[in-house]
Amino acid sequence: MKHSFPKNKIKVLLLEGVHQAAREKLEKEGYKVSYHHDAMQEDELIKHIQNVHMLGIRSKTQLTRKVIEAANRLYAVGAFCIGTNQIDLDAASEQGIAVFNAPYSNTRSVVELAIAEMILLIRNLPDKAKAMHSGKWEKSAANSRELRGKKLGIIGYGSIGSQLSVLAENMGLDVYYFDLEEKLPLGNATKVDDLHELLGKVDIVSLHIDGREENDLLIGEKEFKAMNQGCIFLNLARGKVVDVQALRNAIDSGKVLGAGVDVYPQEPKSNDEPFESKLSGARNTILTPHIGGSTEEAQAHIGQFVPAKFIDYMNTGSTSGSVNLPNVQLPSFSTSHRFLHIHKNVPNVMAQINQILAKHNINIDGQYLKTNESTGYVIVDVNKNYDEKIKKELKAVDGTVKFRVLY
Repeated sequence: MKHSFPKNKIKVLLLEGVHQAAREKLEKEGYKVSYHHDAMQEDELIKHIQNVHMLGIRSKTQLTRKVIEAANRLYAVGAFCIGTNQIDLDAASEQGIAVFNAPYSNTRSVVELAIAEMILLIRNLPDKAKAMHSGKWEKSAANSRELRGKKLGIIGYGSIGSQLSVLAENMGLDVYYFDLEEKLPLGNATKVDDLHELLGKVDIVSLHIDGREENDLLIGEKEFKAMNQGCIFLNLARGKVVDVQALRNAIDSGKVLGAGVDVYPQEPKSNDEPFESKLSGARNTILTPHIGGSTEEAQAHIGQFVPAKFIDYMNTGSTSGSVNLPNVQLPSFSTSHRFLHIHKNVPNVMAQINQILAKHNINIDGQYLKTNESTGYVIVDVNKNYDEKIKKELKAVDGTVKFRVLY
């Protein structure tokens, strides 16, 4: 593959113990990989990110504007998970840094955990199992029900919510969902246009929304009051979307019969740090350490998927799957030189680029332009050797954010 500089000079920093498949794939490509098991705080990350070309993180590392602006050579960031709310995407776009994630690789794992917890909670099994370990034999059918025939309310009908919808329906649940965007219902699922209407209609509530600011504390005291008495509540989405104290009150009062929580407003940065939550010790409550997508299968898939995006971007300039830069799937090239020009989405950039190429009598083999609200991405394949002056002139085009050449 063609590349802009020797691959053994490309530095990759992988944090939070991402799957070894990622490390192996990137090292096989020839990159120099630094691997760490834990997340890093802002100041520590700023030190480590110097001269790094690609960064791989999961959900605990906060990639702030300060960190991004301190990254002097960063080309791409990979979120080895679904969400990207831990990354300042505006700052990344302003620096011309492509951000990739793995939006589908662990959906099945999260869905299976949701199904498993529904069954455990509606049977009141967490408390029964705890009692058995304490030597208590509490055989009773009280507060123990079947899943079949119950109504499931899914908040957020994206890749996880919609897949949960299908599996839940196959298990005999009646499925309702709420989403701000218009989503095509799968199977016999029913769309509900009002959140509170959904909450008052179902026996089980399962959250599958992202971490955007608009979703902060989406579920609070009013929402728990709107739920049916003795409902089951699951949050496998984001910690900050639920008022934790309100959830604890709902559990203690019996409004919520059982809860399953995998995400928290504040989470330990590593396994060595203690975990504290207002939900600790709550009745019929399953607390898990943010492991919804943490299965061997899911992490292996992610470990292959995100590095493939890194490699494709570095080798060809393709941004397919990027969450912040314009998405361009580029053909391979063999006899051409490829210019990659990321710029602010302002008028006249393409005209300036073409004027420079024409002035130097450069013939164009292929040219691609894609823009989004803030950023433009121009790719030009040329069929002859070029003067180094062209690179300087292209970098000087008004609005240029980042320029790279694939030789």
